[in-house]
Amino acid sequence: MRTTYTATPADIDHKWFIVDAEGMVLGRLATEVARIIRGKHKPMFTPHMDTGDNVIVINAAKVKVTGRKAEQKNYFRHTGYMGHERYTPFATMIAKHPERVIEKAVYGMLPKTALGRQKLRLKLRVYPGATHPHAAQQPASITFPKAEAK
Repeated sequence: MRTTYTATPADIDHKWFIVDAEGMVLGRLATEVARIIRGKHKPMFTPHMDTGDNVIVINAAKVKVTGRKAEQKNYFRHTGYMGHERYTPFATMIAKHPERVIEKAVYGMLPKTALGRQKLRLKLRVYPGATHPHAAQQPASITFPKAEAK
């Protein structure tokens, strides 16, 4: 009789990957990064376990968006008071906090469970420039050809 494989904590090896976001489309980059953070690229993927890897994204300020999203996209937040919705345009967000653009896109693609909120959020590190402080982890470079802007 066949049995379903379930990963155990001893089987899981968390690796580090680095992605250069320069010239990549935001949504396509975010889907691939979310897939790696969740661990769906591994054959031992188990939905209720943290099988994912850590991802470092550099050059977040140079990410691209398609169509007219650069003029039309807004980021919503609420202060908690009635009528106090705040909208931040994409152009303002990418100028002031380029790392938040990628973080919000990736977090929106992660599960809204305890695993997604607590563990998976810690696996993403985004930096606006080309430098990062994670050289000691020896991250492997990874590319996503489908995410590159045409």
